[in-house]
Amino acid sequence: MWKSDIDINSVVELRLKSNVYFGFGAINKMEDIAKDMKGKGLDRVLVVSGKRAYKSSGAWDVIEKAFKNNGIEYTNYAEVTPNPTADSVDAAVKQGRDFGAKVVMGIGGGSPIDAAKSAAILLAYEGKTARDLYEFKFNPDKALPIVAINLTHGTGTETNRFAVVTIPETQYKPAIAYDCIYPSYSIDDPALMMNLSPEQTIYVSIDAVNHSVEAATTKVASPFSISTAKECIELVAKYLPVINKDSSNKEARYFLLYASILGGVSFDNGLLHFTHALEHPLSGVKPELSHGLGLAMILPAVVKYIYKAKAKTLASIFSSIIPDLKGTPDEAEYAAKKVEEWLYSVGITKKLQDEGFTAADIDALVNLTFETPSLAGLLSIAPVEGSRDVVKAIFTESLTSYN
Repeated sequence: MWKSDIDINSVVELRLKSNVYFGFGAINKMEDIAKDMKGKGLDRVLVVSGKRAYKSSGAWDVIEKAFKNNGIEYTNYAEVTPNPTADSVDAAVKQGRDFGAKVVMGIGGGSPIDAAKSAAILLAYEGKTARDLYEFKFNPDKALPIVAINLTHGTGTETNRFAVVTIPETQYKPAIAYDCIYPSYSIDDPALMMNLSPEQTIYVSIDAVNHSVEAATTKVASPFSISTAKECIELVAKYLPVINKDSSNKEARYFLLYASILGGVSFDNGLLHFTHALEHPLSGVKPELSHGLGLAMILPAVVKYIYKAKAKTLASIFSSIIPDLKGTPDEAEYAAKKVEEWLYSVGITKKLQDEGFTAADIDALVNLTFETPSLAGLLSIAPVEGSRDVVKAIFTESLTSYN
């Protein structure tokens, strides 16, 4: 296997739309990034983070030193929560505007980086709010430069042009996608992720798997999105059980992060459909719900309903976890059950009813799926018709286990 030839302590540069420094020790590239920022006059930074992980991961010590070495001033908005809200983004923007920020840095998983991307747009459009942005009241084509310091191996947001923010009063959780929010620089250092909790590790890894499944099966899927998806799932299938047994395994952490990068690139090219379109209402209603868990609970039903349209593709990308699939439409229910069995084997044993959802909630969830801005676009590129009946069936069948 070629993986044994990789020096996981060698920092390499992945030239995607964003330049990603990847490998153990990649955080030390912050010195080079800071020098480049200073040389371009980007010497005042709005740092967007959660309350703890940016420090407890060890990232902040290196970043702060690089700022001081290069005469870069900063202000830190450290109030981002999981499933960040429009109000949080607006507060970060105010802090950044008052400070005179010229660049925005997101440190964390998907929530802080997505909030940072959103703030970067709004700092370039005075008078606009996060609700304006996520209710699609304007179409941005500019943003302040973005630096992404990633602390989880699941979101992929450090590699792509997507961001998600919740509007609390409507329970909408829309997604945006604009070229202006590709990060100028991203750091993916697995050393910063060694202390992820077992639950976080599982949930973020399954997020990457979902990115891949969807990106390989949309109407706009390409050979590139399919091949990156297949490799992502193979890596998670191999290394998630390893990290579940030994959280200190550096090789496993490295390749789970690489899988996340592949997932992020995959959906940047192939986009997403049912699983994300249906999960956003779940965590819009229950902001405390982990995004990765929400995705995992509905993935088996999504596989069942799309299998007939993408049997060969799904059989191929699932070959590492369901090796006996033949790629024929009659396998749909079998594939769904096997995906659920695999999820149980890596530690995800919950379904929607375990998180407090009931049959009485289904109609409201269906309505949110069709009312939330941007989600209709995801449903429109699903491999089968994204009808209300199909959406309702996926939610309903995800209440309890197939097995």
